[in-house]
Amino acid sequence: MASTAIEDFLAALAVDRGAAANTLAAYRRDLEGAEALVGALESVSRGDLAKLGEKWAGLAPATVARKASALRQFFAFLEDEGLRADNPAAALPRPAPRRNLPKVLDHAEIAALFAQAESEAGDDDPPALRLLAMLELLYGSGLRASELVALPLAAVPRDAPFLTITGKGGKERLVPMGGRAAEAVSRWLAVRPEGSAWLFPSRSSHLTRIRLYQLIKALAQRAGIAPAKVSPHVLRHAFATHLLEGGADLRALQTLLGHADIATTQIYTHVEAARLVALVNERHPLAEHGRLRREQQTDSEPEC
Repeated sequence: MASTAIEDFLAALAVDRGAAANTLAAYRRDLEGAEALVGALESVSRGDLAKLGEKWAGLAPATVARKASALRQFFAFLEDEGLRADNPAAALPRPAPRRNLPKVLDHAEIAALFAQAESEAGDDDPPALRLLAMLELLYGSGLRASELVALPLAAVPRDAPFLTITGKGGKERLVPMGGRAAEAVSRWLAVRPEGSAWLFPSRSSHLTRIRLYQLIKALAQRAGIAPAKVSPHVLRHAFATHLLEGGADLRALQTLLGHADIATTQIYTHVEAARLVALVNERHPLAEHGRLRREQQTDSEPEC
């Protein structure tokens, strides 16, 4: 059972930050797990806290970083509330930051995926029209899988090209819906079953994320793309990366994606890095001189 201090901390997260239930559950697991290893966190010493590095040795660096972050926030809370006179967080391990770059589909793969979906929806088959509408919203508006499946019918605009999205932490944002997506959604609404408050209903509620993953991967396979390369989140990554390629502003992209911190959005600048290096090597004025020099050196070399 969680200590009173942990319960108070979680309550503060819920009130001050509007943390979602899943976020609160994750903090609870990390804090209670640490407490099980080193004892009551309100009175734990720096020496005992330092032992967590050894106890977490088998965990991935990202997991260690997440657990340590939860503890740092907790100890800062205790200090602010006067529940501890010191802050022992300096003793926590600091794994080297490492962030995997997101998988991204190239433009040809996106075109193949849409060509397959549009071909299947050509006969106005309801499941195919539903899949096309979901695909358009994932790639055209950059929605998270959870945001897409939980879209209420009321979120679809009548006369404005925006969707009202409820994202992480219950925060709402407006997301543009392009002409293609609007047309696909309109076609789906014409055949959508009546009687549900959800845009993509199922028998009892709305389509699940698992079912969405299955549908997207099956479509990828039919389009000749390895299913392992494609998921709803990969389409969200493609949306962000291709917008950045087209000159989108990073702050605008942050708003569209619903990121609370622009540091999360900045990962897409790394995805662009290789393309930009290739662009400089190919288009910079000195690049031509470099190619000429290499060709001259090759021409002057004696034949063996």
